[in-house]
Amino acid sequence: MQKTKRLIREHLGLVDAVLVLLDARIPRSSQNPDIETLLGSKPRILLLNKSDMADEEITRRWLEYYREKGIPALATDCKSGKGCRAVLEKTRAILKDETEKWAAKGMVGRSIRIMAVGVPNVGKSALINRLSGSKRAKVEDRPGVTRAEQWIKLESDFELLDTPGVLAPKFEDESVGMALAWTGAIRDDILDIETLAMRFLGRLRLTEPGAIYARYSITPGEEESDLELMERIGRKRGFLVSGGEINYERTAAVILDEFRSGKLGRISLETPEER
Repeated sequence: MQKTKRLIREHLGLVDAVLVLLDARIPRSSQNPDIETLLGSKPRILLLNKSDMADEEITRRWLEYYREKGIPALATDCKSGKGCRAVLEKTRAILKDETEKWAAKGMVGRSIRIMAVGVPNVGKSALINRLSGSKRAKVEDRPGVTRAEQWIKLESDFELLDTPGVLAPKFEDESVGMALAWTGAIRDDILDIETLAMRFLGRLRLTEPGAIYARYSITPGEEESDLELMERIGRKRGFLVSGGEINYERTAAVILDEFRSGKLGRISLETPEER
């Protein structure tokens, strides 16, 4: 983590603008305050990535929220490519004054250099592959795949520096850590996955209860605890061990995997109106 922060700090003077990738399902929790501090006054664009997995109306409200604050922001979906081409257009727009200065100085052919930063598993590599039109960056649905910096040629006037994901060293707000864990920014093997899944079900029962009951073909239970709900899901799916007991670990893994893969529907866990 410290190495990546040092890398960003050392290369910041080489780039003209920064693409800050956020998870559209959790824009607030995925915006690393350490990154914001490192960037200082450097021009930036917030990209609400994985917008195909987030509630469309809530994403629209997030974009309006940033617009009112004067912060350039776009929604991107790397699976379909929606919004990805607008990234370079937006970057050109916010650097218009700078590029005009370069032209006045005769700096013909000067590339616009940008950097992509964000928490792990936010989709940086997938975005870069979309922008570059090739499989230049390795893509996997787990955190920590990008482990070193790499310069990537995009269009004729763009070069991009990719960097490993950066998590905050600690989470003063427990809900931030939970949100990052639910979306897969934190590796499952360092977490209590059963508690994580129960907490996730508790959150969905408040915000998107229909998604649970529709996906697992169960009806709402009266005064049911989160644990009891998880047990019903495990039993419904047949995740049992000897003696008919629930396989809690397998049930928890499936619940989280199905949220992360979008099988529970388009779900946003944070809204701009929440404090």
